[in-house]
Amino acid sequence: MIDFKNVNKLLGGRDILKDADFRINKGERIGFVGPNGAGKTTVFSMICGDMSPDKGEIIKPEKARIGILRQQLGFFKEEQPLIEYVMTASGELPAIQKQLEEIEARLNSSEAADEQTLNELGRLQSAFEHLGGYDMEHRAAAALAGLGFPEENFRKPMGEFSGGWQMRACMAKVLLGEPDILLLDEPSNYLDIPAVEWLQRKLKTFEGTLLLISHDRYLLNSLTNITLEINGGRVTRYPGNYSYYVKEREGRRLQAEALKKNTEKRKKELQDNINRFRAKATKAAQVQSWIKMLEKIEDVTIPEELHFQGRIRIPEPPDCGSEIMRLEKITHSYDGTKVILKDVNLSLQKGDKLGIIGYNGMGKSTLLKIIAGRFEASEGMRRPGHKVIIGYQAQEFAELLPAEQTAFDVVKTAAIGGDVPSQRIREILGAFGFSGEAAEKQCKVLSGGEKIRLCFARIFVNPPNLLILDEPTTHLDVSAREMLQEAIRTYKGTICLVSHDMEFLRGTAETILEMSSQKTRLFLGNYDYYKEKTALEQQEEQPKKKETPPGEPAKLNQKEQRREKARRREEMAPEKRRLEREVAKLEKEIEKGEAEKAILIEQLSNPTPDTDFSTLQKQLKALDYDISKATLAWEETATELELFMNEYEKI
Repeated sequence: MIDFKNVNKLLGGRDILKDADFRINKGERIGFVGPNGAGKTTVFSMICGDMSPDKGEIIKPEKARIGILRQQLGFFKEEQPLIEYVMTASGELPAIQKQLEEIEARLNSSEAADEQTLNELGRLQSAFEHLGGYDMEHRAAAALAGLGFPEENFRKPMGEFSGGWQMRACMAKVLLGEPDILLLDEPSNYLDIPAVEWLQRKLKTFEGTLLLISHDRYLLNSLTNITLEINGGRVTRYPGNYSYYVKEREGRRLQAEALKKNTEKRKKELQDNINRFRAKATKAAQVQSWIKMLEKIEDVTIPEELHFQGRIRIPEPPDCGSEIMRLEKITHSYDGTKVILKDVNLSLQKGDKLGIIGYNGMGKSTLLKIIAGRFEASEGMRRPGHKVIIGYQAQEFAELLPAEQTAFDVVKTAAIGGDVPSQRIREILGAFGFSGEAAEKQCKVLSGGEKIRLCFARIFVNPPNLLILDEPTTHLDVSAREMLQEAIRTYKGTICLVSHDMEFLRGTAETILEMSSQKTRLFLGNYDYYKEKTALEQQEEQPKKKETPPGEPAKLNQKEQRREKARRREEMAPEKRRLEREVAKLEKEIEKGEAEKAILIEQLSNPTPDTDFSTLQKQLKALDYDISKATLAWEETATELELFMNEYEKI
């Protein structure tokens, strides 16, 4: 386990951690959340030993192997082949392999092979085999394939890959090292959806301690069971995944607001009584009692709001024809040799919300640029609809913002005709989180999320009816992603987008275009529909069972089949009853806890002179924890029961 004991860390004159006191237990799967810059990456750096606390103590297991994937790329030699770089994952193996190569080189020379050298060779070979050295290349190849690397690229030098593919190589190396404690800092930043799904499956079976910083709700919800919020120097623990954390945090905030209101009301009543009867001798004892009661009442702290506040408001789209865009037999190649797109046909209708998915390198961004009219395809026809106005946000636009310009200047410059009133520009900026003085911020001081929001404001100063977005959630924190998702979901115009954020895609796209090396396919349904259809296709492609040889019965005896099914159901019955009892027990615990909670809240809402606010608040806090714990256990057990019953019903 890892213990942070009263840890303090000051960076840039700001308290990143202030008396942080928390524990990471062995085998826990923890998601770290909080505003950008709150200190999540700093905590990782201290766990790895790259940073030291200014005060306090961090206790770590001495022999634990720690693997970390950082947001910045690791060091590597540009000429080093990809698969060789990944195979250096295990700390001991490279050193052993080097010793083996040196001994084998000596044995291949004229030098005599003495007994000591042969013994050392045997010892090193045994150690190499024990650590999986002979299987390392196979495992490295499997990891690379899962992350989307084609086999013909395994021997390419690292320097020939883009930053995104280099990040994938770093991830493959970290995973291959099989650490006891795995720290992942925004692992999905450079991954497309198929690679994110592969990563999720890989991490689902990871048996060590997993620490994850991510803005990807899919990964946080499917991989973690504990959430640590880092905000304002404080670390708060929540016993559940991200969805549980959001619900529980809001519940705690609303509860704290109600308690604060009641507490302030009670304090005012006591203070009024003290002021009114202080001078009366006959009330002296009562006044002293009121003073003691007032001193015992603890102030209630309301959790502060996180992330960007407000709502992203997208303007109404101008009117246009029913068909927005038609592509006919679009083929494109940048160098005249390698074909990126081939015979792509697509018709976008008014109000469509199209999500494009596929591995990196399949031409998704290229297709968006062709739709947006940024360049012409090598072959084929692009036909825009009547009165179509395009708003296009490229993946790299945030890095191209003029450093010295203010947010106001950027939007004003983008306005067609340049005659948009200043007040209207400020209204648009305010809709994307740049109210008041924030509109005068220079681009060079903006965070990644602020740059993305400014890009949206720049688009909507000229309201489009066809919105084309290439990875719009990059650098956005979870809250801003959720707000953008809701804005796009309710937008009445037409949208065509590429995103590696699965939850964002699931919540926005109503039609899916799958791009692969073979072809493009359109699925007239959302992402869940697409997954169902492709899963069904994979099942149908499975090799069919061998036909029964002539002369053998076509199927087993029906009586024997019934007997076998009955035997299997009988074997499963005890587990079925156990799960059902556990679910029922947890439901009763939750129901009982909610009833007790209602009584406490009633006592706090309608206090008497004898009401002990401090004790009631402590009881309520403990009760909330018990309810949350029971709810989490119920969710896990109910899910287990549902999966079990699916198998049971099949028999």
